[in-house]
Amino acid sequence: MIEIHDRSELVEFLETGMSLEGVAIQGVDLREGCELLANRDVQHSFFLGCRMDRDCMIDLVQRGAHVMEQIPQIPYIPFRNRLYDPIELFDAFDGGDPCSYCDCTDAEVYEYWRQNGGAETQSIIHGLFQRIHDQCITDALYEFLEERKGLKRVAVMGGHSMKRNDPRYREVALLSRRLTAMGYLMISGGGPGAMEATHLGALLVNHPESVMDEAIGILAKAPDYRDRMWLAAAFEVLSLLDASIDPGDSLGIPTWHYGHEPPTPFASHIAKYFSNSIREEGLITVAHDGIVYAPGSAGTIQEIFQDAAQNHYLTTGYASPMIFLDCHFWTHEKPVYPLLETLARGKDYHQVLGITDNVEGVIEFLETRQPVAVSDPHWSFCSQFCHDES
Repeated sequence: MIEIHDRSELVEFLETGMSLEGVAIQGVDLREGCELLANRDVQHSFFLGCRMDRDCMIDLVQRGAHVMEQIPQIPYIPFRNRLYDPIELFDAFDGGDPCSYCDCTDAEVYEYWRQNGGAETQSIIHGLFQRIHDQCITDALYEFLEERKGLKRVAVMGGHSMKRNDPRYREVALLSRRLTAMGYLMISGGGPGAMEATHLGALLVNHPESVMDEAIGILAKAPDYRDRMWLAAAFEVLSLLDASIDPGDSLGIPTWHYGHEPPTPFASHIAKYFSNSIREEGLITVAHDGIVYAPGSAGTIQEIFQDAAQNHYLTTGYASPMIFLDCHFWTHEKPVYPLLETLARGKDYHQVLGITDNVEGVIEFLETRQPVAVSDPHWSFCSQFCHDES
């Protein structure tokens, strides 16, 4: 399906003379541009969350278009056509007043979600528009990845409770910084702890390593995400960076399901979801070239076995590398690795499992292990037994 995301794209498409049938026009402001469509065939076209006057909408519907409006009673845009960024989510934040976060779009959407049932909303309207929002985020996410298809995609999973003054925090940031410099797109769940360290390292890829250490020193004044100054410390770091040095891209994939934790403002692009289950499965899936597991607890272990299930059954058509950082932690404190190694024995993904204690070991593993493709990705009952393929 062809998708059009802004007025200039619409004008360019109309100049081709092609029909709009089956085309999705998403989030385009048509309040002063409906005349562009006056003599066009709009039969079976889709106008999703576009801003237009009533006469324009009536005219389009009468001529066979499908129009779905943005409703004004919700504090977010369901039919959004791009990912979030820190400027949008933290639009009202003032580093001198930590409580200004409560007036930001991110906090307001979380409060809306919480007041309308959270993960168990009973409202067909709120539930429907949240799902539309999440599908639009997924659509924008894959468009973002398509624009960066030359980059390897690696995620870091790890505990949200990892403190900024923990040596492992610096280690994750250093790993992310080095991988970003090597042409990897770094991805995480977009929250605090190990996730934040991932985006800090990517952000500072073009700065000296000493700047990263200086930043961690500032952040360590509010080491835990429950500290009142946690977000303010992050914005202090951002304010001190040399604007003439390009920041590195990274992708955060957080959720309002855990909206009590603000997302990190260090991620350049943020795919924030309402549904945690969709977000978790998507996060695992897009990390095509591997996932690094730093120490974590229940959430990280959940992600490990979601990843293992994808690899075990090759549901995506390939098995991606899984590398565990901290041998003692993953074999004794949370002995997941021995179980996973036993589970993988005899399976394709056994060859893409690894464990190490240092950044160099992670990088060597990711550089030498490629995703393992399934031999017959298109098998199904019908194709095997019921359709004559000859």
